[in-house]
Formats: sequence, structure tokens, C-alpha cells
Amino acid sequence: MIRKTIAGAMLALLPAATFAQATLTAETTSPGSTPHYIDTTLAAILDADGVATMQITEGATLTNSVQAVAEGQLDMAPAPLILPFLLSRGVGPYSGVGPEKGAELAGNLRALFFSAPSAQLFGHYNSGAIQGLEDIAGKRIYNGPPRGAALTTGRAAIQLLTGLKDGEGYEGIQTPWPDTVSTITGGAVDGWTLPEGLPSGRQIAIAAAGGTTIYDMPSELLNSEFGQQILKAPGNAPYSIPVEEYRAAYAGNDITIVTDDDTFDTFALAFAQIVPATMDEELAYQVTKSYLAGKERFLTGSPRGPYLFLSFGDIDGTSQGTCGAVTMKLHAGAVRAYEEAGHTIADCVKP
Repeated sequence: MIRKTIAGAMLALLPAATFAQATLTAETTSPGSTPHYIDTTLAAILDADGVATMQITEGATLTNSVQAVAEGQLDMAPAPLILPFLLSRGVGPYSGVGPEKGAELAGNLRALFFSAPSAQLFGHYNSGAIQGLEDIAGKRIYNGPPRGAALTTGRAAIQLLTGLKDGEGYEGIQTPWPDTVSTITGGAVDGWTLPEGLPSGRQIAIAAAGGTTIYDMPSELLNSEFGQQILKAPGNAPYSIPVEEYRAAYAGNDITIVTDDDTFDTFALAFAQIVPATMDEELAYQVTKSYLAGKERFLTGSPRGPYLFLSFGDIDGTSQGTCGAVTMKLHAGAVRAYEEAGHTIADCVKP
């Protein structure tokens, strides 16, 4: 992992503020990913506002990051909502923690804001062994890092598309996030399924090595009983964008988009920007206030900005995927910032 401090070199030029600038430790995913864009944009906004300097570790496995925030060893991280859910039950990647300790740790988490930017897709090289979804059986498929939310959704995507399970109908290949692109471009796999923002720098890098085809989840499959189970599973949210917008996002790259209708439909990972429940309320308020005021920068700082599905308005809990099987409360300071900005917050999201 690369340690990078989003430093405040310009802070000496800013007027003194009544709120003392904080230093926050954070972890995020690899450069080119959507959580990385959100975190580095937030860091720049907090720096410019004199609120905080974020020391960001890139290329992190968010499974570990969530536990580190819950244990108070880390100040902030993007969390796929499936991870706090699993932690609260002490299962999956947190089976070693156990249910009792897991529930205690999950209770230490609070959110500052929500997003659902990473939509699951399937892709392959046009010159490879896979020429369509019917060719996945028996092939090597990259389906995520060695553990965590992305691996869970990657396996679910292939099962939805083919009915096949990892290790039975195909060979699932996993590597740490920083090795994803090199694993795919190096020929170690025949296809891949990944949660991606729009446009995805990772997909563009993959296509630079040769033309690719990207698929959504066909509507018939999404509307099936299993498809609906996936859409309603803890940590998932529905995702639908007009296919022409999706294609336009990759214009100029050798990427073909295949859908069964005029929309790119799939499921997305619902995220929360998490902090410890013990974070100072004034600090949480100032961070969230700057985030809300920085909306335009998030939306225009990258082509993917309009497709982040960040929570800049009212929070009803359901749209954010956090008032059902998953429970994720906002920090009291975040609630204050949202309500001060005129937004309503559902009771199920309030601490």
C-alpha cells in the first residue's frame, strides 16, 4: 500500500479559523476507483476549508479498514454496507471476531454520508476465450480481492449470470486490489466481474491492453427471484443508467457495452463514509458541512461525478440501503449539518 498525505501546503495562506484544524487518518481503495475519488476529493475540500488534513493510505482492503475504524485505530474509511452488517454478526470475514464482539464493534460505527457509486459488471477481452456470457463455464474469472464485500458481490454476479458457483462451475481468481489490472491484462484470467464507477479508470486501463466488452445484468435475470434476492441483500442497491449515457462515458476507448434493453441495469454496492462513534461532534459537523458545501466539486471534478449517487439531500434510509437488514446511523454531528442545510433525516438513521 502507498502512504500518501493529502497535505495542507496552502493552509499557511488561509486566515485563522476558530475551529482548530484536525489531522485525520483514513484508508481508501486503489487510485482509479470511485471510493478513491470520493476520499481524495473530500480531503481536498477539507484542506481548502481548513477543517482537516487527511492522511490517506491507498490500496486498502476495506474489510480491514472497517474493523480498524470500529476499533478506534482509524478515523475514516469508505465502507460497503455489507461489511458493518457482517461485522455486527461476527460472520464471513469477521468470523474470527465472533458475534458478541462483532456486535460491539459495529455499534462503534457512525456515518457522515452515503453513496452507491460502484455498479457490478462483467467483462472480457474481445480476443479471448470468452465471447459471450454463455462461455463463462469452466473459465478463470477474476471476481474480487481475497475477501470482503466485492468478492461476495462478484460471486453473486456470476451465479446470477450463469447459475454457477465459484470453484464448481468456474475458477474464481482473487488478488489484492492493487494487482487487479495487472492480473487481468497479464492474461491470468479469461473474464472479470467488478464493482465499478462510471467511467472506471480501471476498465479504461484494462481496455488499453486490448478491446473489451462489458455487460450489465440482463433484466430478465435481475427480475428473477434470485436477482431480487441480490438486489435486496444487505449492502446492495439497484442501479440503472440509460445505456447511451453509459456508452458515452467510455467514448474514445475500445470498450463495447452490451445490454438487453436501453438501460444499463445491475446492482451497486451501497457505501457509507464511516467514522468512530466517538469522533468529536463538532469535528463530524464541520467535516459533513464542508462535504455538503463541496457538492459541485464532487460532481464536476471527474467524469464520474454525476454517477456517484452521493447523499447531498434528504436521507430516508431506504434509498441509502441502511434502514432494513443493515443499520447504519449517522453521526450526531452529521445530522446537525444535514438539518442545518435544510434536509430531513429519517428517524431510523439518527443516532
